[in-house]
Amino acid sequence: MADLGTLYLVPTPIGNMGDITLRAIEALRASDAVLCEDTRVTGKLLAHLDLHKPLERLDENVMRQRADAIIARLLTGETLAFCSDAGMPSVSDPGMHLVERARKAAVPVVVLPGASAAVTAYVASGFQTPRYLFAGFLPRKTEAREACLEELAPVDAALVFYESPHRLVGTLDALAKAFPYRKVAVCRELTKLHEEVAVDAAPALATAFAEREKQAPLKGEVVIVVDGPALAERERDQADALEAAQARLRELLQEGVRPKEAARIVQEGCDIPRNAAYEMTLATKAMLAEEGRLS
Repeated sequence: MADLGTLYLVPTPIGNMGDITLRAIEALRASDAVLCEDTRVTGKLLAHLDLHKPLERLDENVMRQRADAIIARLLTGETLAFCSDAGMPSVSDPGMHLVERARKAAVPVVVLPGASAAVTAYVASGFQTPRYLFAGFLPRKTEAREACLEELAPVDAALVFYESPHRLVGTLDALAKAFPYRKVAVCRELTKLHEEVAVDAAPALATAFAEREKQAPLKGEVVIVVDGPALAERERDQADALEAAQARLRELLQEGVRPKEAARIVQEGCDIPRNAAYEMTLATKAMLAEEGRLS
């Protein structure tokens, strides 16, 4: 029985060709063929490295149809490299499916570290939030995008998104509405000659890029970093939660619910500490009594 081949996940430069690693070059050189999203893009990289390998297109449109055949080749001893157009394979591209299939077939998978636009942008933003969440591409449809941002709003981390230049203005407008108190970084053309990192409050950045697009179409791949929840946002959310809790208490007490039970309901439903919920209940009961609203 032939020895198993190896699947190499090879990171490629996100812009500057000098960011290719020595291990990436070695893996490409050792491979029998290179699988990639776009043969033209990866072909330029191989030509730059003076490597001559068969190139095979394996983008999201053909990945699932060709995955079985790829795994079969690995099982018979071929060594294959998979590259995305730029950066780490399997990050917002179809490579994840190939890795999953290879793992299930017990084919050795070697993932090489290398350039990542998400990590580069997070660091370039300068935000002090000690953690980040990579959220990929936002949904294109307005309602789905708003729902996604609402879901991500409570996350205590910087949010990192990929975006295309022609959707940037619309996305920044959505971010300004969802996170009016937060800073945002737009990182464009990372590691390239015309690299740009623009940082400002979300509404100001949305206005600035809308004005720029009126002058000329925006170009270059974009990474957006949204800072973690700001103090003003936390205070607003806390005030909203307390207002909602008090309104709920008024309803419960006027319906005849006993104070202890009303406090428990509000504590669980509004995520308020037990003692605070009970003190708020007593204060609300006293207020209702003064207003003559308790039976």
